[in-house]
Amino acid sequence: MTTPIEAALKEAQQRARDVRVMIFDVDGVLTDGRLYYGPEGEALKVFHVLDGHGMKLLNSAGIRTAIITGRSSPILDKRAHDLGVAWMRQGQETKGAALIDLCKDLQVSPDECGYMGDDIIDLPVLTRVRFAAAVPAASAFVKQHVHWVAQASGGMGAVREVCNFILAAQGKLDAIQQAFLE
Repeated sequence: MTTPIEAALKEAQQRARDVRVMIFDVDGVLTDGRLYYGPEGEALKVFHVLDGHGMKLLNSAGIRTAIITGRSSPILDKRAHDLGVAWMRQGQETKGAALIDLCKDLQVSPDECGYMGDDIIDLPVLTRVRFAAAVPAASAFVKQHVHWVAQASGGMGAVREVCNFILAAQGKLDAIQQAFLE
């Protein structure tokens, strides 16, 4: 007999199999959600290398990565460029509209996309994509609307965890990991 947790995991895996573009929020997902300000008032962000490498692994497996974020930061331009992010929109208060633009620009449908978010501003995307994921610190209301929740915290490996989950669901993770042993 299948438990509800096992059934939910199986559904999340089935949804992750269809992901062709994985989209990420930034604050609270790619970062720990805290904002640091320098002496000149500039916002500083801290990114985890494991998360970045996970995004690169998705790209190398043919799964494009994208970012939709409500805030704007020049440092994010650099980070996205370094990671080979296919599409990015900053300062997006209406994330649902940004999803529509992304789908048009990348010629995909929301049913071919996944998204990882953490707050109610992410719901217009989380509720439209095929695979919706969240970080553990996401609000309880947001967690009710996703298919999968990472164990690692935002900015501390949650993105890598979801990347590995998608790659495993698509049967690509083992080959990618084995290639590093050669």
